[in-house]
Amino acid sequence: MCASRASALVLLLAPTSALAQQSADELAKQLSNPVAALISVPMQFNYDETFGDDGYRYTLNVQPVIPISISEDWNLISRTIIPITYQKDVRPGTDQAGFGDTVQSLFFSPKAPTDGGLVWGVGPAALIPTGTDDLGADTWALGPTGVFLWQKNGWTYGGLFNHLVDVGGSRRVDINSTFLQPFVSRGFSGGRTVAVNLESTYDWEAEQWTVPLNIGYSKISKIGSQLVSYQGGVRAYLDKPDGGPDWGLRFTFTLLYPK
Repeated sequence: MCASRASALVLLLAPTSALAQQSADELAKQLSNPVAALISVPMQFNYDETFGDDGYRYTLNVQPVIPISISEDWNLISRTIIPITYQKDVRPGTDQAGFGDTVQSLFFSPKAPTDGGLVWGVGPAALIPTGTDDLGADTWALGPTGVFLWQKNGWTYGGLFNHLVDVGGSRRVDINSTFLQPFVSRGFSGGRTVAVNLESTYDWEAEQWTVPLNIGYSKISKIGSQLVSYQGGVRAYLDKPDGGPDWGLRFTFTLLYPK
């Protein structure tokens, strides 16, 4: 009997609860991989304070991830971040509400890891000036992006990066920034994951780091027949511009569409 048929027979004979746990664990593993072949729609809610004396910000990031098979060996992964923001006294005495600028990333990624277990993807990234109510930069920005990671024994560790430079528009602000996101996560049975990352941005114009440390816990679940993931976490800023935030909270609800 070939290996694939043997695996199928094992699955047919496995208890339903064991199958469900295996499915949840595999989905959790895929969610820890930014270039997994998994359609997902994370809706990430962030709260940050304190800006200045008493400023705060609410941001909902809608982040659809769509993998596209472009050949027998390669995927194209589309990752989009659309921010919707309300902030008060971030700029003292004012408040703003609306859309921020959209960040679109495309990763060309091999479908199979390397012999050493490396998963990777590279491609272009773009900042699209969709901001309203002075929440955007009023300029386009382009640059490279990439991700690399390993997954073994329930652990996922790696990093994601991009570098964006403005290329046109009215340029309310100049953009020349590098984003670095080292991450590590540990999966547990039942589709549970604990994750830690640094979402570090270096502004080359201001020569300033912004470095939030995020710690979160997530779990795969179901609403009716719809597979979902819930995540909650906290954030502390290890470095920031003058007047920047001190801490924050994050809650993410993700719709999952496995093949």
